[in-house]
Amino acid sequence: MTESGGATRVFERAVAGWAGRWLRVLRDDLWTARVDPLPPSVWLRWVPHGVVCLAALGVLLGDAAQLDDNGGLGGGPAFLTALAKAAAMVLALWRPIPAWWLSMAAMVVGQYAVRALMVPDGHEFTWPWTAAGIIAHGLVLLLLALRVRTRVSMETLGLTVLTTYVVQGLIGGQNYEPTGEFAVILFAVVVMLGTALRGRHEARAELVQQTTLTAEERARRTLLEERSRIARELHDVVAHHMSVISIQAQVAPHLVENPSEELKENLVGIRQNALDALTELRRVLGVLRSEGPASPAHEDGSGTAPQPTLDRLGALVENTRAAGLAVTTEVTGVRRPLPPGVELSAYRIVQEALSNVLRHAPGATARVALAYDPHGLGVEVTNTRPTGEAPPSAGAGHGLLGMRERATMLGGTLTTRPRPDGGYRVAARLPADSRTGTIDPAPQHKDDTS
Repeated sequence: MTESGGATRVFERAVAGWAGRWLRVLRDDLWTARVDPLPPSVWLRWVPHGVVCLAALGVLLGDAAQLDDNGGLGGGPAFLTALAKAAAMVLALWRPIPAWWLSMAAMVVGQYAVRALMVPDGHEFTWPWTAAGIIAHGLVLLLLALRVRTRVSMETLGLTVLTTYVVQGLIGGQNYEPTGEFAVILFAVVVMLGTALRGRHEARAELVQQTTLTAEERARRTLLEERSRIARELHDVVAHHMSVISIQAQVAPHLVENPSEELKENLVGIRQNALDALTELRRVLGVLRSEGPASPAHEDGSGTAPQPTLDRLGALVENTRAAGLAVTTEVTGVRRPLPPGVELSAYRIVQEALSNVLRHAPGATARVALAYDPHGLGVEVTNTRPTGEAPPSAGAGHGLLGMRERATMLGGTLTTRPRPDGGYRVAARLPADSRTGTIDPAPQHKDDTS
């Protein structure tokens, strides 16, 4: 007897726990007033909202007349009951869960008011759901099923069926035409339809997302293949020629009897330039062949070479002078370390501008000016009128475009224009964070060496 009582208590506790969990789930799902607006239709925009509002107006007029004429409620109560059902339809466009509660409350209040007026020999009335009430609640369930999870839709359908069964089957009335069975079947069909449409919409959205991801992956793969092809071409053509130039420059002094010191120095410079170009080319090839940004240099010196900064500007100018171009430099403002992107872009802009002077303005002189200020860096490269005719260039004319892209990428600007004296001017403005520290307290530095 004791064992039987203990098993009963265990069973009762299990049932109570299950019921408590189920009630908590219902509370979390249905005791909410969250906003879940019906989005506008892709093709019809706000037409579905207008249709629902027109249907609500029809329910208001039809249900008020039915409750007043056939139900005997009178104009005031009938209108208020019908208004609650119509308001639930409109509210379902934005808050489907509260709209369902409002529709259920209007149904319960209306059926109890009509039940109190039923008489055995009176006119039969459609009960507990009126015709307009079935339309209103069915539309509310449809709008709800289109936007909430399937579990929530099934919960609202189950509570609707349970309420209909209790009112019609357990409480009952007299002298009425039952509508509960028809209403329950119609509500079940509506909920299944809404759930199916919602599932179809979610599947379509997921398919679009997967298609977008596939297209992005295909574009990424195409980009990587193109980068690999470019890297192969650079390696097979440019790197080969630069290696040949370096070897020839190293061997050339041994092919000339008593070469002069000037010739040796020029050949050493040519070889060093070729080696530097190979180093830069290997770095670019590493970037092209990698899927992401180039990896930083390792502590042992392996890996990607560090990017050039303005600290190497002096070496760049000296290298340009060795090539035969007279260059002067000027630095104004308080020099300080800038973000790596600004340093690299400034260096490359100066490098490309000086290369253009060498190619297109033979005999000209150039001037490089850097202007530091709290908001960034100004870069200016100017040259005088060339004294000779420029040889034909085999370049593609992408140098100015590349400089402009570097400046734009940093949020800066770049302007290029001829000068009145026949020269040319390249000026860039590169914004930078003004909170970086200074490394050179000298406000000005000029180098007029040519």
